[in-house]
Amino acid sequence: MKNISTKTKGYLLSLLILLSTLGIWHMATLPIQFHAPTDPVKLEYSVLMGDIPEGTEAGAVVTKQKSEFPSLADFAKTAWGHISDPFYDRGLNDKGIGVQIGYSMGRVLLGFFLAMIIAIPLGYVIGISPVLNCALMPFIQLLKPISPLAWMPIALYTIKDSDASSIFVIFICSIWPMLTNTAFGVANVRREWRNVARTLELSAMQTATKIVIPAAAPTIVTGMRISMGIAWLVIVAAEMLVGGTGIGYFVWNQWNNLSIANVIFAVLLIGVVGMILDSLFGLLQKKVSYVE
Repeated sequence: MKNISTKTKGYLLSLLILLSTLGIWHMATLPIQFHAPTDPVKLEYSVLMGDIPEGTEAGAVVTKQKSEFPSLADFAKTAWGHISDPFYDRGLNDKGIGVQIGYSMGRVLLGFFLAMIIAIPLGYVIGISPVLNCALMPFIQLLKPISPLAWMPIALYTIKDSDASSIFVIFICSIWPMLTNTAFGVANVRREWRNVARTLELSAMQTATKIVIPAAAPTIVTGMRISMGIAWLVIVAAEMLVGGTGIGYFVWNQWNNLSIANVIFAVLLIGVVGMILDSLFGLLQKKVSYVE
């Protein structure tokens, strides 16, 4: 046991937690057996209440799900149905899970890209100008904590288009981490490196591209990583409100259909996609990191 690395121990513990969770799920959803009432009145009442199937004889053994929560077998069957055919399109309310994820990713990437092309240049300007920093930071701190659900009615009223409103909400919620991190990273570039730029008589553009941006890149990418997480978080809530397409709409539609197995599968898929996006930015973060 002493020879096992810390990472391996962590993976083993994760596996144990997963197996324990699945075991609890399985035990909680095991079917139970009981005898139907022998009294005709009680038997009819049980049938009317849905406790036993219609046509059950008095005193017969009845098997019933212990919980309304889907069993592991039911969930596995539902998950396989989505995985085996993820890209079908049979109309507005009947699209494959892959198609729904595609709609959501399109909105997320567009909103994130719009936020990036504004946040990074503006954050750079704020970072190199203490006056602008003092002037704009109060407004940034005011707008940053506003919930996406609060922005959505304003977006729908002004833009009057559900898709554009979703993209705007992603943009307005994901811009702040990139903006603040870029400003912080640029403002904290070592003075000695700026002095080198002056000594070499580099232009403002050369100073930005060769000195400041590379030095601030780890902080900027951290902001982008946080912003992408927020963007993926926001799109689910936004699509629940505007409807139509996307993974958020899928979750809401399946909840209205009382299909809990579909909801659980979608929730897990949202987590997997978010984890993949975060891992990609984690790799980018390692690429731009440096040791002073």
